[in-house]
Amino acid sequence: MDSEASVADWWATGICRMAPGVVELRGIPVQDLIGSHGFVATIWLMVRGTSPRPREAALLEAAMVASVDHGPQAPSIAIARMTATCGVGLNNAMASGVNALGDSHGGAGQQCVELLSAIVEREATGETLKAATEAVVAEFRKRSRYLPGFGHRFHPRDPRRDPLLSLVDEAVADGVVEGKHLRAALAIETLLNEGRAKPVPMNIDGATAVIYAELGFPPPLARGLFVLSRSVGILAHAWEETTQGRRNKGPMPTSILPTVLAAGS
Repeated sequence: MDSEASVADWWATGICRMAPGVVELRGIPVQDLIGSHGFVATIWLMVRGTSPRPREAALLEAAMVASVDHGPQAPSIAIARMTATCGVGLNNAMASGVNALGDSHGGAGQQCVELLSAIVEREATGETLKAATEAVVAEFRKRSRYLPGFGHRFHPRDPRRDPLLSLVDEAVADGVVEGKHLRAALAIETLLNEGRAKPVPMNIDGATAVIYAELGFPPPLARGLFVLSRSVGILAHAWEETTQGRRNKGPMPTSILPTVLAAGS
């Protein structure tokens, strides 16, 4: 029969200690964090176990602010809005939207961090940046014609790209981050645009991937941080839809019926 200690150890964690009158996050009493730690700095503390420097927290916050929403045409937002009209409550509407964030919708940031890290690793072995970029991009394109973090279906140039990369430039100049992943991302952008009349610039997933990678977050956490960020937009849209009083909202107006395909088509 298990001892009391072995049962207690079953959920042993370094993240939170709770006892009567005590709540500690990563060893810090929560009362010491309240009013002194911002939400983004607390996210960093919880997932990494240390507190960020102010400039690191500011860079992470910029990435998360930039990713909160991209309109109701995004599947996660549309799903949350439809779910909110079904009488299930905000928590279910938000969960439904978050559950749509997969490899194709929500995973590009993680994939781009992996791409940038592969280039940085090859460059560290002595390859030139150009050679490392060409090799990594060629290998990736054997699996997919889409290069995560570059190009956009709607924006000729993603309006979030330049302000985010400017902040990274400043952080590199001030020694906050090294800039290796930024250089890799710009090298990919240069490679993609060689001989092209229509440019393929970096998008929000690429710019935030640069930030997450420069700050030392492993690829899976890039997706997790995006989910946290986009949850803000999901909440806002679900709440707006809830206040409009519609019931059982579907993906198309009720005046439009779906096309019925002939059998065997």
